Amino acid sequence: MIYFDNAATSWPKPPAVAEAMTHFITDVGANPGRAAHRLAVASGRIVYEAREAVAELFDAPDPLRVVFTANVTEALNLALRGLLRPGDHVVTSSVEHNSVMRPLRALEREGVELTVVRCSPEGALDPADVAAAIRPDTKLVALNHASNVVGTVLPVAEVARIACAQGVLLLVDAAQTGGAYPVDVQADGIDLLAFTGHKSLYGPMGTGGLIVGERVDEARLQPLKRGGTGSRSEREEQPDFLPDMCESGTPNVVGLAGLLAGVRWVMARGVDTIRAHEVALAHRLIAGLGEVPGVTVYGPLDAELQTATVSFNVAGMASSEVGLRLDDEHGILCRVGLHCAPAAHKTIGTFSAGTVRFGLGAFNTLEEVAEAVRAVAQLAQEVR
Repeated sequence: MIYFDNAATSWPKPPAVAEAMTHFITDVGANPGRAAHRLAVASGRIVYEAREAVAELFDAPDPLRVVFTANVTEALNLALRGLLRPGDHVVTSSVEHNSVMRPLRALEREGVELTVVRCSPEGALDPADVAAAIRPDTKLVALNHASNVVGTVLPVAEVARIACAQGVLLLVDAAQTGGAYPVDVQADGIDLLAFTGHKSLYGPMGTGGLIVGERVDEARLQPLKRGGTGSRSEREEQPDFLPDMCESGTPNVVGLAGLLAGVRWVMARGVDTIRAHEVALAHRLIAGLGEVPGVTVYGPLDAELQTATVSFNVAGMASSEVGLRLDDEHGILCRVGLHCAPAAHKTIGTFSAGTVRFGLGAFNTLEEVAEAVRAVAQLAQEVR
């Protein structure tokens, strides 16, 4: 079996991830911040160490401004719904995932004004187009760091300089880059970074978060939910400080234990090392698929300009059929269709048919890439 669905969720996980989760369930198990006994303290320590690890990986100066959520979708909703009000203006791109587009469309119906800046058919974004879209009432620019459809990396650092100069906040969706591509919230000027644990951080599902930068006024940030936090229990009002104000309810500590192990694995291996490996894989895959008659590859076609996510189609064959046959006949597991990103497919010209998506990760090999190219070539030969 060849697993090429890492853009959806990474697999396999480093052994330390399962070990850390098992350790929490069997040896700790208590609720953090709700008691002073030794197991509650041990549980709280795991949560805080996970904050520290995430902050270190992304160069965030304050671990207490790392808010944990159930996933990157919740983190994005927290940022968008927490900061935008009726009458505000927000700018985004035409290659966003529905985790950004659906909350924005809902907010648009509630009185938030939205401008969608069009990207090129390769998924590239011109920062000058963002600058032209910013207005006096613009409060936020929301961009993914890399497309989940074609892998194109967007120029977030350049956009950050433009946004900062005009007093506008920048929210970055790092679902596709966190752990696989260098992300530095300080050097890149990112005000809000939404991340997920189960992709290139190699943690479990059910983990993610939002890093809230110093330029963000936490008094303006409205939580998605309110309730028990373990702090200020004498009051019936929600705590007004991070991270507690945005973390109501018992946290997923077993998941955060796994996330901590995954982040530590990424840092031990090195993001630059992981990136170099994935660039080599993507380069070979793009070149190999590009030589197959009848196969169209989308995106920048340059491994240095994208993540190791590669979308393609086989002429005369629906993406769903390609995916099914790759699984049944070749043991290659991939994603087909619209990938929860219809705007991106409209941008690259593949709506509503979608594409076949190979999402490569740190555990994939060049031998697997070569086998996948041979399998696609065999399918393409049948319909020529």
